[in-house]
Amino acid sequence: MKNTKSYIADLHVHSRYSRATSKDCSPETLELWARRKGIDIVGTGDFTHPAWREELKEKLIPAENGLYVLKEECRIKDGITDDNRKPRFVVSGEISSIYKKGDRVRKIHNVILLPSLEDAENLSHKLETIGNIHSDGRPILGLDSRDLLEITLEICKDAIFVPAHIWTPHFSLFGAFSGFDRIEDCFEDLTPYIHALETGLSSDPAMNWRLSALDRYQLISNSDAHSPSKLGREANLLDIELSYQGLEGAIQRGKGFCGTIEFFPEEGKYFLDGHRKCNLSLTPAETKKYNGICPVCGRKITIGVLHRVEELADREEGFVLPTAKGFESLVPLPEVIASAMGCAVTSSKVNVQYEKMLRELGAEFSILREIPLEDIRHCVGNFLEEGIHRLRTGQVERTAGYDGEYGVIQVLKKEETNNIYGQVSLFDSMIFSSETAVTEEKEEQQKMDILKEEEKKNLKEETKEALNEEQMAAVCAKEEVISVIAGPGTGKTKTLIERIVYLISECQVNPAQIRAVTFTNKAAQEMRERLEKRLSGKKAIEGIEIGTFHGICYQMLLKSEKEWIVIEDYQANQVIKEIIQRKKLKISAKNLLQEISRYKNRIPFTHYWKEGEWEEIIEEYQKELNRLSFVDFDDLLRLTLEMKQEELPKDEGKYLFVDEFQDMNEIQYELVKKWKEKGKGLFVIGDPDQAIYGFRGSNAKYFLQLKKDFKEVREIRLVKNYRSTKEIIDCALCAIKKENQNILIPFLKEERGEEVTLVTTESELSEGIYIAKQINAMTGGMDMLDIHNSMAKQDRIRDFDEIAVLYRTHQQAKTLEMCLRKESIPCKIVGRDDFLDDKTVQEVISFFRFLLEPRDLISLRIYLQGIEGYTEDVIEQCLKWIKEKINEEWTEDILEQWEEELGIRNEWMGKIRYFYTRVKKESPQELLKEWKEKNGLEGEKAFEKLEGMAVFYKEMKAFLDNLRFGQEGDFERSTEKMYHSSAVSLMTLHAAKGLEFPVVFLCGIKKGTLPLEIANRGVDIEEERRLFYVGITRAKEELILLTSKERSVFLEDLKEENFHKEKGKKKKKKEETQGVQMSLFDLL
Repeated sequence: MKNTKSYIADLHVHSRYSRATSKDCSPETLELWARRKGIDIVGTGDFTHPAWREELKEKLIPAENGLYVLKEECRIKDGITDDNRKPRFVVSGEISSIYKKGDRVRKIHNVILLPSLEDAENLSHKLETIGNIHSDGRPILGLDSRDLLEITLEICKDAIFVPAHIWTPHFSLFGAFSGFDRIEDCFEDLTPYIHALETGLSSDPAMNWRLSALDRYQLISNSDAHSPSKLGREANLLDIELSYQGLEGAIQRGKGFCGTIEFFPEEGKYFLDGHRKCNLSLTPAETKKYNGICPVCGRKITIGVLHRVEELADREEGFVLPTAKGFESLVPLPEVIASAMGCAVTSSKVNVQYEKMLRELGAEFSILREIPLEDIRHCVGNFLEEGIHRLRTGQVERTAGYDGEYGVIQVLKKEETNNIYGQVSLFDSMIFSSETAVTEEKEEQQKMDILKEEEKKNLKEETKEALNEEQMAAVCAKEEVISVIAGPGTGKTKTLIERIVYLISECQVNPAQIRAVTFTNKAAQEMRERLEKRLSGKKAIEGIEIGTFHGICYQMLLKSEKEWIVIEDYQANQVIKEIIQRKKLKISAKNLLQEISRYKNRIPFTHYWKEGEWEEIIEEYQKELNRLSFVDFDDLLRLTLEMKQEELPKDEGKYLFVDEFQDMNEIQYELVKKWKEKGKGLFVIGDPDQAIYGFRGSNAKYFLQLKKDFKEVREIRLVKNYRSTKEIIDCALCAIKKENQNILIPFLKEERGEEVTLVTTESELSEGIYIAKQINAMTGGMDMLDIHNSMAKQDRIRDFDEIAVLYRTHQQAKTLEMCLRKESIPCKIVGRDDFLDDKTVQEVISFFRFLLEPRDLISLRIYLQGIEGYTEDVIEQCLKWIKEKINEEWTEDILEQWEEELGIRNEWMGKIRYFYTRVKKESPQELLKEWKEKNGLEGEKAFEKLEGMAVFYKEMKAFLDNLRFGQEGDFERSTEKMYHSSAVSLMTLHAAKGLEFPVVFLCGIKKGTLPLEIANRGVDIEEERRLFYVGITRAKEELILLTSKERSVFLEDLKEENFHKEKGKKKKKKEETQGVQMSLFDLL
């Protein structure tokens, strides 16, 4: 190969170590197909994968500077292609970055070219410290593209960094779903180091010329091939010195860059907008007409490349950039032959004809671009000669691709083939597509079907927007006490919200007369936000009292003259340990605190107490709390209940709303009755079939008790489910063992959804790996070009926040978190976690709690004992001084007085001085980061988990308040050191209550786990069944149940027609795994 000729280069390809690639993607086969295609420079692909790098080192040898050739003994000589042609390899790879930037999750792919395998080794080692690069040839990293560029250039200043397929909807720089509007928004200060852009299969240079912002960039094209035969679908034309430096000059500066070989953009599978499952293809104008929603199924339309180009373009269609390089639009030769012969591309007939043309005429690109038409006619006849002529002159008809469906390029119509042959040809039409062409009649029928479906959908949407008959009855009921029994997905929260809106808007009720009680802080916040939206702003709901029982009671107690500080679990633990030591009790602090809680909530003990023993314990515990000016969490309800009516805030004329009424316990029910005494109305809503808190005294019997305690109670049932598919509801009804199928009716029951899937795995690890693999497939993490393979099943690419993984116990979360993190899947853990019991975590919480609440003496004691290691005498001296001197907040005068009077001048005072002015100004994440650095806590796992929880809060007070008052569903922890707005939710079944997700994985449905069996404790089988029911009904569209060989008894209640079965992937034999990609999944 001479150094003074034009070359064809395909720089973006993949090895067999990338997911969804052919096992034939070896150096030998890539080199063979490069010769067949006529490609002179081909990328290695996947340089980050260690096994692939080793194979490249073994089989390639250096050629010109920065380029490689295949060793002679490795070359495949098939007698068809030119053995004298020796394609060069250049080191290349693609990296997927998924990260949050500008309040959106970004999914950006970038191609990197390097001058040597040594540089590939160095860069890979650096990236290995950031994320997992071993499980996929095209790894997924939670790394900002800008930072990836910076790291790349730091390791190798001569690297070529190119944003890949920049218009692809899901994974690209300008992608409609996860991209940016400007290059500068992505790469910021490093934008000048981007010199070229890969246009992708669904756009050509002419489309990109419409954006003046792209004028300075080289517009390159590559195949992104995942099998050797796909090489050269797009490629670059170069007139350069054959070396890495020559390649770098062409791509980075345009020196010797002559243009590109392109797909017809319409043939790309994301050209137009549409929804493939509904056979719906739309122009950008039509998508705007439907507000981006599919008129058939109501889901989001996949926005295509043309739509996105028009959104960002500042030039009219047809604009030609005067300085632009040219391009040629072609289709692969095998597709030409296959379509002409009416065969599949992979058929033996096509292969025979293809090899004949290569043998007699030369490489594929030469046939498509250069070989005289007369020579083609002599070789294969008139028909292909005419087809290739029309390809070269652009005389084709185009049916555009959309939503993962390749488009169709038609060269000859049936009547034209008749003219060529003078009779009906053997070949009825000339269509360049790997898919069968859709007939005009079928297209017409599809249009008619779509119109009918649109009419039906519009009708459904109008119905859904309005309240149904039962909801309207609940909203407008005139009775003083209204009891609404509402199944999952029946619009429970919507009905409650609309009732409040109705009272304020229609009945002129003052917002200050509304008190709404929820069971979690998160639910209270959601209610507040929805009311703001319905009543047009925060001002309209200023007077409404919304909160949990404990939150509302705490606010009531604060209005009394006495000062109240609520003790936290870890603080109470400190108090109770001292009591256990003094009384020599044989019980853990945790279990004793649980007994105290049961006592205060009027729940039977689980421990045997001697006569008079318990009275002494509870008396001593309360005495110690009083001495320290504390109350515990359960005291909030008790003390409020004990308040005299005149001490309570004025409740005359109040309208009381109680959500999740089935979770009421005795003391909460008594509070409801007390608040109702002078109130005007009571509205309760819930579902007895979702009563899952019996262990803390909750009982759905209070629905019946209402009728006994109040004269006029209106009971209304909501049964129409707007959340889940019929398949999921059928499964749920079997699980809850309800013979009356009318307790829950799917609103869109005529629409068929995905079957419920039951998967059997061998262990918790294999269960976690299966879930990680499925999430990767659902979110498109597996591969961009072949994502339509998974979309055929999933119908769409899922965002991470559309997916929830539910489990019975926190212990299960550890394996699941490990598997998801191993695959770089962003996730958040919902629910209270054991790390909060860690000594280091409790001490740092105590420090910041004390800064915010100087009267919190227990926090001060825990901190001084733990981190500072003070003696008891010094601690008592500090406690006494604080109690006497400090009222509300820290001041510099108080600090100086403390130092002078107590003689304390040490590192601790330095910490207080450093943080007290900042604790109300900076975020918890920033404060904890500084604390970690100052106290040498790097690598402390429990502390890092605390940081993961802090990322969800802007203020330290809000963070600490949630730790104090939060319920199971209020605790969230990111598995990363940054907040991901799109993350998979991992949560217990209890924490999932009241939530919904398009996709739900329900884990551990096996003996001993669900129902949960604990030694020496009975099992409330019906409550566990209700918990199972709650888990199932969180799913909107897809439900995957996971079990083991020892199945849960609950699965016996499901009918075979309720689900289809799968088995988790089994462990491969050692010899079968040699020479293939190894990943987390190979642990099975």
